[in-house]
Amino acid sequence: MPANYKAELVGVIGQPVAENPTGVMQEAAFAARGLNWRYLTMEVPPSRLAEAVAGARALGFRGFNVTIPHKVAVMQYLDGVSPEARMIGAVNTVRREGDCFIGENTDGKGFLRGVRVNAGVDPKGKRVFLLGAGGAARAIATELALAGAAEIVVLNRTEGRGAAMVDDLCKNTGVKASLVVWRGTHIIPEGFDLVVNATSVGLYPDVDAMPDIDLGRLAPGTLVCDAVFNPPETRLLRTAKSLGLPVLDGLSMLVYQGVIGFEIWTGQAAPETVMYEALQKALRD
Repeated sequence: MPANYKAELVGVIGQPVAENPTGVMQEAAFAARGLNWRYLTMEVPPSRLAEAVAGARALGFRGFNVTIPHKVAVMQYLDGVSPEARMIGAVNTVRREGDCFIGENTDGKGFLRGVRVNAGVDPKGKRVFLLGAGGAARAIATELALAGAAEIVVLNRTEGRGAAMVDDLCKNTGVKASLVVWRGTHIIPEGFDLVVNATSVGLYPDVDAMPDIDLGRLAPGTLVCDAVFNPPETRLLRTAKSLGLPVLDGLSMLVYQGVIGFEIWTGQAAPETVMYEALQKALRD
């Protein structure tokens, strides 16, 4: 049998991407499964997005991740978008289906899997307090709503953007959703089961930053989650721990959305432990 030196290609497009560690995790997974696949981290400005997608088609990419600022704009260059991604209004993962590129959104699914597997919490019937109304917040809120969350309260500084997200959640999922405009330090009232930071506050290099909230009234057992993955333990999570509250870090969300992407692209079960350890080492180093 002749040797086959052709590598299958996937990757990520965005700007900036230099500090995106997803490739480390995926390359470790490919090696663990003995796959001749490569994950490329590619800087693409908005003005070249159409060319980048066309180039991926021409080069036979099996798929790719999409990060800021392209998660919405990329949809116009795809052949189809999954119902969940359409509902969220953003794509973070693209898969090849025959000659077509299909957009998916694995951010919320990754978060949901982390809540269920790592934290041992079933969102069904739970009350959620969510910080932010950007792409990550929309993905997380949509998946929590589809998983049966009873109520989602969105805290956001921009009323228009927050109201649009709440309206979409109510219309598309039927969940009870409402908006609180974020002005000054917000005291989160008791009665919530999950508190989720879906903003970028606390992301490296601003590691000492924390969302302007007060967790003091939360009941014991309230799960505090942070979508920020670098550093894995943010100031928000340290504060929650000091109050005796259980926490879930953003590394969980990043790993599981990567796991889902790996399985979508390759059709094989992902080596989750390998991926988690590779990501931990990359962020530690």
